[in-house]
Amino acid sequence: MNSATHSALWPTQPAVLVTGATGFIGSALVKQLVQEGKSVIAYSRNAHRARSALGAGVWVTQQLGDIPAGTHIDAVVHLAGATVLGQPWTHARRELLVRSRTSITQELIALMQRLQQRPRVLVAASAVGFYGVPAGNAPLDERAAPEPGRFQSDLCVAIEREAQRAEALGVRVVCTRFGIVLGTGGGAYPGLATASRFGLGAQLGDGNQPVPWIHLQDAVGLIDFAITNEQLRGPVNAVAPDLRKQSEFAKEMAQSLHRRALLRVPRWALRLGMGEMSELLVDGQWVVPAAAQAAGYRFQFASLREGLDNLAQARS
Repeated sequence: MNSATHSALWPTQPAVLVTGATGFIGSALVKQLVQEGKSVIAYSRNAHRARSALGAGVWVTQQLGDIPAGTHIDAVVHLAGATVLGQPWTHARRELLVRSRTSITQELIALMQRLQQRPRVLVAASAVGFYGVPAGNAPLDERAAPEPGRFQSDLCVAIEREAQRAEALGVRVVCTRFGIVLGTGGGAYPGLATASRFGLGAQLGDGNQPVPWIHLQDAVGLIDFAITNEQLRGPVNAVAPDLRKQSEFAKEMAQSLHRRALLRVPRWALRLGMGEMSELLVDGQWVVPAAAQAAGYRFQFASLREGLDNLAQARS
């Protein structure tokens, strides 16, 4: 199905528009929404790949401008953006990381402005990097402040600021601040599991830094919850309640695969090799899912042991 503008080619029922629909979280979300019987429109730069990956039951467009004004989009989920952990944070890379997220948000708001019926809600992916690298071990709920001048914080602030512009259109906005999302189909888990299986599980630095994490099923579950729960708005820490130090996380990961984590990688080596980006590994945030729990969300995998055991079984 191409992205022609003829309204007959678009869903006649209320739909959920998803950007980043072929990504790690996006593909799992689309699968869940389809299973729930919802109509889904996927926005993808590679329409052929999206149609192949998502199946014939999902509408795919390469241009948001191709969506007719009469299309009833009930909810928008914005997950698209360049990968933060990977290439060095050069000036050009930083600009790309910001632009890859905020420019699409601007396109989404332009779409909302011309739709005959505005969406009820925009769920935009942010991250726990919003809080920067705070000192101390005090729990951080959604009221905690960002850290201006630190890139990971400035990036998340820019993402959320653009998303919040939709509120002026009468759209409820939820910004999900994700920790590390663990799933077998992508993200950090496959690499960590492979390293642990070969006895290469390691403590990073002193190992005391927190590792905010969430199982993929709960990442998808929280997005779905945010779409349907009219009382939920603003920032939502998308992390499991069982927050651990990195040394404990590495130990639990290894144990779930019947191995031991014996190695240590010094902080200076990571700083030398990764520069400022090493903050994602050797620093962390003691984040708690206060808003999600207050709204009544029940985690499928609230404990790290349960989550890792589930993933280890799925992997094998």
